Amino acid sequence: MTAPAYVPQIRLFQDWLRDTRGLVFDRYDALWQWSVTDLHGFWQAIWDYAGIQSPTPHRAVLADRRMPGAVWFPGAQVNYAREVLRHVAPAHAAGMPAIVSENEAGEVREMSWPELKRQIASVALSLKALGVQRGDRVAAYLPNIPETMVAFLACSSLGAVWSVCAPDMGTAAVADRFRQIEPKVLIAVDGVHYGQKALDRSAVVRELRAQLPTAEHLLLLRTPHAAEALPHDVDWATASGRDDAEVAAFEPEWLPFDHPVWIVYSSGTTGLPKPIVHGQGGILLSMALSQIHYDLGSSYAANSLGERFHWFSSTGWVMWNAQLSGLVSGTTCVIYDGHPAHSKEQPDWSVLWRFVARHGVTFFGAGAAYFTNCMKAGVRAVDCGDLSRVRILGSTGSPLAEEVQRWGSAQMHEARRAAGLVPKADALRGGTDGEVWWNNISGGTDFCGAFVGGNRELPEVPGQMQCRFMGAAVHAWNEHGQAVTGEVGELVCTEPIPSMPLYFWNDPGNARYLSSYFDTYPGVWRHGDWLKVGADGGCVIYGRSDATINRQGLRMGTSEIYNAVESLPEVLDSMVVDLEYLGRDSYMPLFVVLRPGVALDEAMRRKLNDAIRASLSPRFLPDDIFQVAEIPRTLSGKKQELPIKKLLLGQPLDKVVNKEAMANPGCLAWYVTLAERRAETVV
Repeated sequence: MTAPAYVPQIRLFQDWLRDTRGLVFDRYDALWQWSVTDLHGFWQAIWDYAGIQSPTPHRAVLADRRMPGAVWFPGAQVNYAREVLRHVAPAHAAGMPAIVSENEAGEVREMSWPELKRQIASVALSLKALGVQRGDRVAAYLPNIPETMVAFLACSSLGAVWSVCAPDMGTAAVADRFRQIEPKVLIAVDGVHYGQKALDRSAVVRELRAQLPTAEHLLLLRTPHAAEALPHDVDWATASGRDDAEVAAFEPEWLPFDHPVWIVYSSGTTGLPKPIVHGQGGILLSMALSQIHYDLGSSYAANSLGERFHWFSSTGWVMWNAQLSGLVSGTTCVIYDGHPAHSKEQPDWSVLWRFVARHGVTFFGAGAAYFTNCMKAGVRAVDCGDLSRVRILGSTGSPLAEEVQRWGSAQMHEARRAAGLVPKADALRGGTDGEVWWNNISGGTDFCGAFVGGNRELPEVPGQMQCRFMGAAVHAWNEHGQAVTGEVGELVCTEPIPSMPLYFWNDPGNARYLSSYFDTYPGVWRHGDWLKVGADGGCVIYGRSDATINRQGLRMGTSEIYNAVESLPEVLDSMVVDLEYLGRDSYMPLFVVLRPGVALDEAMRRKLNDAIRASLSPRFLPDDIFQVAEIPRTLSGKKQELPIKKLLLGQPLDKVVNKEAMANPGCLAWYVTLAERRAETVV
């Protein structure tokens, strides 16, 4: 039997526009221009193409075209869980599982679509029995396992608002997030296995309960790794184990389009992490759009195993949400619970490659830093098993250097040739018999989507993203607020997108929301990235333009690092900057002012690192620690993180700081010297 011809999703969507709307675009730029100009026509098309269900019609697509505060699809009713569960019958009939998971111990589990449906209903009814109602917040302290996906979908089905933190985060960081949203129920794991070590989390769960007075109940996922038995209201086995008539009859509730679906966190440079509230309908539209740009669920899924989607992530990164979106399109999600670079207590950057080979993954995504480390470690994909089914490599979290992309392409080319798949000269790039395609994307937790990313039909240029996403009116603006081409500028979005935040939780007058994205250009979203848009539409992200820390895709406010470091009695003051930049490793130095008589010796360095590790995560350990006399501050006392960041990235001092606005300009000489030394060593 002849295999079906490969047709990418971006082409299927354009064919659909031609057949149903009479719209024909001769090039992608014309399609993009239409998508950001005719917002009503474009987002209605995404709604219809994805087949999103609603028992009631919407009165308009965009009833109020403004930022923030755009009103989308008033009158429509949706539910994320409903969109997932409509795939149960066809996906199961095709022999495709819903979730395939594996942990560090090599334990593999496969969950069928009917079993996913049963567990969602069982957990939802168990939460309902604990008093969870529409609008209640449910906080989850869970790793990247099937139970976490089930728990979210159960919450969504009731209209409860989900929020999750990963067990690799410090207790203080988790508590700072969850306290703000006042959850009614805590779902938690009492232990994890990570880096080939069993880690007890019972003390953390006990501390979280103490710090979350609104959490009336604990739903506990018990493991063999806990040192103590925690009191709880119901365990996961019981909550997910129901199989009765009520479970069989359960249906997710219909919810307003703008009903909150989850709260995610993105940290700025000051204050607590921002609790960002996304809406049910906006997220569904974002996920539907991503399927097209990711090329997920394409005609390639007609083969025997179907599409298998893996994006390595912890539950603390928004790419966990993106991974989960595979279920919305009926795609099998393949997830790994464990350290991506440790095997048998030894560094091993081939762990995920071998995992991907074992499970026939078709889309393999990870942070850019992961692929960089694989290249440096000398990973050879051809030695990791049969990778012939991989057709897409996805990257985000930080800029992917050109040399890393070329390395990955060469690795997959060699692996495909070893499997007998010699690409044809005229093969579609990344098709079933072509080269593997890189889908490099950049977006954010803030709107749970991508601004720039991939297009299967456009030329692939290593080191850049192929296009601006449809529906994303993204531009690079210079200092005069003018769109520029071929120059680096501020990444802005001039039109609303359905998945932009509804609001921040407990943010009177939208004060934090406005200051986070709209303080520089009122009515225009300023994202905080440096962007260059080429004449061909290709995009390059040059890292953060603000002082937020971005480590492997996980953003953290500098204030959270200061809270950890400055809690030590030896530390009088501190400052940290993240020198993420295209083509270079992320470099994050920490500057500390220590008490008189205290030296920055190895013991002090360990103490500083231990404080960050315990309060936040090992991801945020600095690359260097410097003892300094003073931290540069403004006359009003603010740390001058951004000017020092720009200085260390090579900009001249007089262009980045106004000495007259400083309280201690004399301290700058030391930082200038450091910048000069760094310029000599960094190419």
